[in-house]
Amino acid sequence: MCRNIRQLHNFEPPATTSEVEAAALQYVRKVSGSTKPSQANQAAFDEAVREVAAATQRLLDALVTSAPPKDREVEAAKARARSAERYGRAAG
Repeated sequence: MCRNIRQLHNFEPPATTSEVEAAALQYVRKVSGSTKPSQANQAAFDEAVREVAAATQRLLDALVTSAPPKDREVEAAKARARSAERYGRAAG
């Protein structure tokens, strides 16, 4: 759906509140079709972001896995390498 929303589950250290809120904001932007709502819609937009962030945090808190946690730096390096391969640039 939205390439800017990243996986937040099973990382060490766990996802921060700001990461959860950023994912919620991206989701609400995508669903609403608006990156900057009008003044008339701002309150509804902000409330939706808060509710999605809260639901996301509850989900992350409830999920269980037997897989070892992923390392953020290792996963970021993998993503850079995939991007470099896809777009023909040197990974950096």
